[in-house]
Amino acid sequence: MKNGRMTRALAVGVLIAVILSGCGTAPSGQDSDQSSAGGGKEVLRVGMECAYAPFNWTQDAATTPDGSKAEPIFDSSYYAYGYDVVVAQKLAEQMGMELEVHKVEWSSIGISMEAGDYDCIIAGMGRTAEREMAYSFTDPYYYRDNCIVVKKDGAYSEVKGLSELAGTGCKVTTQLGTGWIPLLDQIEGAQTGSNYETTSECFMAVSNGVADICIVDLPTAQSAPLTNDNLKIITFDPSDTFSGDEEMVNVCIATRKDDTALRDKLQEAMTAIGWNDKSVMDELMEKVISQQPAAN
Repeated sequence: MKNGRMTRALAVGVLIAVILSGCGTAPSGQDSDQSSAGGGKEVLRVGMECAYAPFNWTQDAATTPDGSKAEPIFDSSYYAYGYDVVVAQKLAEQMGMELEVHKVEWSSIGISMEAGDYDCIIAGMGRTAEREMAYSFTDPYYYRDNCIVVKKDGAYSEVKGLSELAGTGCKVTTQLGTGWIPLLDQIEGAQTGSNYETTSECFMAVSNGVADICIVDLPTAQSAPLTNDNLKIITFDPSDTFSGDEEMVNVCIATRKDDTALRDKLQEAMTAIGWNDKSVMDELMEKVISQQPAAN
C-alpha cells in the first residue's frame, strides 16, 4: 500500500459518506468501461500511485532492463511499471481492452475514481472491512505478509517479536492512511510521531534515525534495500506478532461500489488467466523487484 494532505483513511471516510448519501455513482452518462481508444477498443482506465515499488512505480524508459514493456502514464511523458502494471496489462489483454494508467496520490485515489477519472484501482490495496463499505472488490491478485524495517546496525536490529519492543520507547512510523496505522498502537510505549505519504519517505526516516521502526508489507520492504543498504527487514514469529493485520494480506482490485459489472468482468479475466495461483503471483513479484530502478 505513500499516503497537509488527506490520508487514505480520510479518503475512505469521504467516499463512504458520498455513497451513503446516494451520490456514489459515476458521472452522468459515463459507463465505467465503455470509453473507447482511437482504435475502437474499450479502455481499461486504472488508477495507481506509480510511487509504491514494487507494486507500481514511475520510470523514464518505455521498457525495463529485461525488455518488458512499461506502460505510458496518462497525460505524462513518463512510464509506469511494477506488479500492478503487469497484472493490469494481462487483464486488459484478456478482456480485449486498451490499458490506460492514471497516476494519482494515494490520499485521493478513491475520490478520483468516484469522480470518473478512471474506473478501477489496481494499486496494492488491501481489502479491509472499512474499504468494503466504499468499494467493490475482486478476489485477491496478490497475498502479502507484513513486517518491520529497522536500521541494520541500530538498537532494534536483533528484535524477534513484538513483545521485545514493549517499553523501549521506540519511534515508529508507517504510510499515511493505510491499514498499518492501527498496528502502531500495538507497540506498548512506542513514540508515534510523523507518518508519511510514501513508503520511500518512511524508509528514509528510519535510515536517518528520525524513526526506529517502519511497519509495512514484505514486498515493499524487500525493495527498500535496493536503494538503501543500511536497512534490515524483520518478520516476527506468528506467536509474537501484530493482531488484526490479516486484512492487509489480501491485495485486491477495487471498483466503484455500484460498478459490479466491471468488477465481475475483471474477476472473470483473472480466473481465465489463472491468476489465483500464489506461485504465479510470487514469481511475478520476484521478477518485478529485479526490474525496479534505483530511483524507486
